[in-house]
Amino acid sequence: MKKYTSILFVLLPLFINAQNSEYNLNSYLDEGVKAPNTHYIGEAWLNGLLRADENLNYNITKATFRANSTLDWHKHTSPQVIIIVKGEGYYQEKGKEPLILKVGDVLKCDQDIEHWHSSTKENDVTYLAIYSGETIWTEVLSQENYDNVAVEVKKN
Repeated sequence: MKKYTSILFVLLPLFINAQNSEYNLNSYLDEGVKAPNTHYIGEAWLNGLLRADENLNYNITKATFRANSTLDWHKHTSPQVIIIVKGEGYYQEKGKEPLILKVGDVLKCDQDIEHWHSSTKENDVTYLAIYSGETIWTEVLSQENYDNVAVEVKKN
């Protein structure tokens, strides 16, 4: 019996490493890394789940924004899909009324549409962003503007 146990302890690490080396596996559950305070107010974490390459033409990023955090106005050179997986957030396109996004909402933002998205004042938000191309930052979203949106959406 000792002989078989010894063999098992020698071979087990080989099987574990062999399984891990064949796959490129990321976890959606990982929070990711704290984003540098560029183009947003508050606190944000990003987890790059998939990156575009020669065989895959889009990225998938998990983003988590703490309550009272927001991105600046921006647009993308390709469409973007946002899937809310936890919490609540705001979304607004230039010239349109803001709206509240909730768990389960799937939003498509067309190419070159100037917009911003964020957590709500009271709730964190976690979403998956599916996109390709570039992000173009267009205008700073001030804390005052964000606060006004929070008041406006509560009225509706």
